[in-house]
Amino acid sequence: MSSDSAALMTRGPIYKQIISFALPLFWGQLFQQLYNIVDSIVVGNYVGRDALAAVSSSSSFVQLLVGLFVGIFMGAGVVISKYFGAMDEERVHRAIHSSVAFGITAGAILTAVGLVFTPQLLRWMETPEEVLAQAILYLRIYFAGALFLALFNTAGGIFQAVGDSKHPLYYLIFSSVLNVGLDLLFVAVLDMGIAGAAWATVISQGAGAFLAFSRLHSTDGICRVEFKKVRFDRAIIREILRTGLPSGVQNSVISFANVVVQANINTFGPAAVAGYGASCKIEGFVFIPITSFAMAMTTYISQNLGAKKYGRAKRGAAFGIVICCLIAELVGLAYYFFAPFLVSLFNSEPEVIALGTQHAQIIAFFFFLLAFSHVTAGIMRGAGRAVVPMLVMFGCWCVIRVAYIVIVTKYINDIRVVYWAYPITWTLGSFFFIYGLLGTDWIHGLERNGRR
Repeated sequence: MSSDSAALMTRGPIYKQIISFALPLFWGQLFQQLYNIVDSIVVGNYVGRDALAAVSSSSSFVQLLVGLFVGIFMGAGVVISKYFGAMDEERVHRAIHSSVAFGITAGAILTAVGLVFTPQLLRWMETPEEVLAQAILYLRIYFAGALFLALFNTAGGIFQAVGDSKHPLYYLIFSSVLNVGLDLLFVAVLDMGIAGAAWATVISQGAGAFLAFSRLHSTDGICRVEFKKVRFDRAIIREILRTGLPSGVQNSVISFANVVVQANINTFGPAAVAGYGASCKIEGFVFIPITSFAMAMTTYISQNLGAKKYGRAKRGAAFGIVICCLIAELVGLAYYFFAPFLVSLFNSEPEVIALGTQHAQIIAFFFFLLAFSHVTAGIMRGAGRAVVPMLVMFGCWCVIRVAYIVIVTKYINDIRVVYWAYPITWTLGSFFFIYGLLGTDWIHGLERNGRR
């Protein structure tokens, strides 16, 4: 990556910079989502309902483990962005090489945990017996390639931290197209079943990671990765963990709550698992603009606070919140009306379509609350205040969500009770995030944490 690929977000038109940075992230997230949705569409149509249920029942477990490390990668991005905004090239290099060392370590840990604990956790989630064997096979292959997943996220975080959201997009497009081709080859042509879908994902992620690090290694710019310099810098790692660990815990506790939701869905049988899983895959697309603006705001805020441009940071934060909530609600309305057709793409059984549509139409009108929470979390993360969104999401999206499901389902055995857990906890969380923005001095978080 040449030096002109990096982009300072501390000068120039605020709105234009945020949107131009978020758009490649949007397209990148769109193609990233294809990793998940193509597996499900191909498996659901070529292998069957039980195979689709096996992929769906494993997704919450994947998010639980991956979420912890992805959150820490976010912390690494905040640290790199801050030093890049302050034009501290020496610390940028140290932060980048420490991030790569962490990515390698995280990949090894994910592989070990996934391979060893997959059967026990899927049984704990009450995965239906008829799909358990396929779910175990899919997850074990997936986690065998966890190093590629970790390195792909590491490289993407480095690019984005310095304002380059275009190169991650290119590699995601390549990986997604490759994933589609391999899915069709392995599953539809070679009849490898659910294992073929898993191997397609692993191979495409590996190819994307290779291309990304080839670029980072060959650049003569500020983001050059020299593999002989990859090591843990204690001071940098402490700073990364101080920012990233709360984000990782936040992701994990949300995923843990979703595991509890999935475990309850599993008790309603394979049709419910398949329908809910299909709806969640579609919801992932709805979530794309939310994620894109949240990531953009983290980079924007951390760069501007690193440069001590506090007023600019506040103006950008207000714009990010308004535009993201508006887009999320418009997409949610479209999701409400097109849900039956979209769910039917995964499986044509009427019961699967009905249960998936029911989930979609319960949550669709509340996406603006989800957007507000995530963009606010991204702003606070960029300000070095990652503990605040961690506590809010742990309290509302984990503790209250799980308690609600456990208590209410004892008295009302209706799948709609489980579906309503999301809008209820999104609403509660939004009230706390409003206080976090208006009732605290988040803008000087970096300075109070002693990170100038």
